[in-house]
Amino acid sequence: MSSCGLEVTVQDNRVRKISADKLNPHSWNDFCAKGRTANQLVEHPRRIVRPMRRVGESYVEEDWDVAIRDIASRMNALINAGGPDSIGTYYGNPSGHSSSNVMFMNAWMDAIGTNSRFAVGSVDQNALHVVAEAMYGSALMVPVSDIDNCDYFVLVGTNPAVSGWNWLETAPGGWRRALTRQQNGATIVVVDPVCTESAEKADVHLAVRPGQDWALLLAMVKVILDEGRQHRGDCAELATGVPELERLVAEADLDDLSGRCGIDRDLIEGVARDFAAADGAMVVTRTGVSQHATGTVGEWLGHVLNVITGRMDRPGGRRFEPGYFDALKLAALAKTKPHVSRVAGRETVAGAHALAELPDEITTVGHGQVRAMLINCGNPVVSGPDGAKLDKALAQLDLLVVIDLVQRESHRHAHWLLPARHWLERDDLLAFTSNMHDEPFVQYGAKVVEPPPEARQEWEVFVDLALAMRRPLFGVKGFNTFVRTTRRVAALTRRPALAFGPHWLDRLFIRMSRKINGRRLTWREMMAHPHGMVLGPPEFGHFKSALRTDDKRVHAAPPEFLARIRELLSAPAPAAPEDYPFQLGNRRNRHSMNSWLNELPGLHRSGKRNDVLINTHDAADLGIVEGDLVRVFSPTGEVVLAASVSARPRRGMVIIDHGWGSRIFDPRGGGQPESFGVNRNLLVDGQSLDPLSQTSPLSSSYVGVQRLEAPSSGRAKPSPDR
Repeated sequence: MSSCGLEVTVQDNRVRKISADKLNPHSWNDFCAKGRTANQLVEHPRRIVRPMRRVGESYVEEDWDVAIRDIASRMNALINAGGPDSIGTYYGNPSGHSSSNVMFMNAWMDAIGTNSRFAVGSVDQNALHVVAEAMYGSALMVPVSDIDNCDYFVLVGTNPAVSGWNWLETAPGGWRRALTRQQNGATIVVVDPVCTESAEKADVHLAVRPGQDWALLLAMVKVILDEGRQHRGDCAELATGVPELERLVAEADLDDLSGRCGIDRDLIEGVARDFAAADGAMVVTRTGVSQHATGTVGEWLGHVLNVITGRMDRPGGRRFEPGYFDALKLAALAKTKPHVSRVAGRETVAGAHALAELPDEITTVGHGQVRAMLINCGNPVVSGPDGAKLDKALAQLDLLVVIDLVQRESHRHAHWLLPARHWLERDDLLAFTSNMHDEPFVQYGAKVVEPPPEARQEWEVFVDLALAMRRPLFGVKGFNTFVRTTRRVAALTRRPALAFGPHWLDRLFIRMSRKINGRRLTWREMMAHPHGMVLGPPEFGHFKSALRTDDKRVHAAPPEFLARIRELLSAPAPAAPEDYPFQLGNRRNRHSMNSWLNELPGLHRSGKRNDVLINTHDAADLGIVEGDLVRVFSPTGEVVLAASVSARPRRGMVIIDHGWGSRIFDPRGGGQPESFGVNRNLLVDGQSLDPLSQTSPLSSSYVGVQRLEAPSSGRAKPSPDR
């Protein structure tokens, strides 16, 4: 989990109830569907509980020793024939909620020496990592929000009323806290092409054209710099590149930017001036900005607005939370070497290549062609673009290994299914994310139920594979001998804790913890507080010392970002192709979390499907009413689903929720697959990418809409405020 405190009632090793932990001092008032329904995945009737090997079109259960030997032997043979890059990996969101998973996965990948690493970050968050690396010197330097002192919020591409104030920062109860500030006089501006639940509560809603956030934010930068409203101290002392920004905005025309983003010039000027004048203010950019071909420059300009108006490391703005553990230092030591992909010739971002590149890396013949894949807690066929192309590629692999709890859409061609443990079934310490809380906080996550006897934690699988393949963990010669020795000692003494594992590193991280309020955290103290500990009040003054740039200053105008903006300014505003007049958008639904959890009935109070949300006027033009069956199509694919008519999206935009359409298979019982909804990403071309972050335009691709038939139960009238 994202460090949310839960109270779990267990009887006879079965979860009876999950509720928010009211004694958790950090997250007691934040509780979402991921926590509430967690036991449904633990107890899923189709859960994988033993290793399963594919035999023809079915699966048989095997022992772990057989599984590890077979996988290791086949991978070694492929490495000998095609080099280390013939082994590919993909890791999804759940891997990020386990420090041991991520750490030992990288240890195994370093052991075999593969550069064929693909991650879910290219779906939704790479833009932030690219910007953080360029501006602050570390891809993990994520500013957190000082919500409780903010007087002016500009929220871009986020719907915290539904999603919470959580992405790569964790601010429990953040939206409620923002509304409290609003009641005390603060202003909330929401930038979103959809009138979301957050926009309904906002003082100002800017219904920006999808993918044109950058134009709105650049216009705000221009107003502030042209009118001399910047914070001159920070612009001179904290940041470099401000003169370059001034030259850039001099080249931009405010009316042109207004036309591109679809927001009146007067409104842009008013918001920019009020933002600059407020005592405490912040721009917050989220997933809705990232999932466009212009996502990186949109993310960058949000940070620029905070920097030039003096919002970094000041009350009411964004600041750096060092946490109890210096994750930036460890990340610098463990930084992955840059690598250029074999087919597309693109460099890695945040240690991995774009998911969109994976199909071609599998199907293109040559040395380093990916011939085996290990999917770690992920569902890339549904999460990424053009899933049909990826599905066909996965079917051609010599070996597909999956570590997960159930067999999902991306796993249907798997040769091996390996049973993982759920986070309710393991201990964990998320030290690597301690700097992403909005206050210094620590909690040791203790397991509450015993896992199935044959289920293993992911880290164990990676260690066993490295040992069986005779490849040194972490790429360190002699490390495997050390691991084997500790295992022998543990067996002889009957003390399992003596065997090397993440618990060794957890204690080391606590010993390495920084002093907060003049004292250092101890293991005993942490364990004495099972509900978690707030280690002190949020502090300012850590931002500049945390910068990892060579000159210890914020680089406000990275050349590659300036070049990208000039490229966009020199091109005409995007126009819809003749046969595809609508842009495909996304939204966050409170009970539809992503491709990780949509098969759980507890997340679907209003039905187990997604629909297509169409603007009321657009629907009338097409002769579509509520409940009509419609075909949504693009040059890449098509889906059929029911229409929902609403005034919420701006005209020219249709919305289909991300993360649906994954089948859940039954490898043990052989039952028919279960599926809820349709996969909207089948409509998205995998070739179009943000050139800076390599993120696919999942929220601004162009589609067509065609009415197929009316609902069988009669036509329902659209609701204008639905």
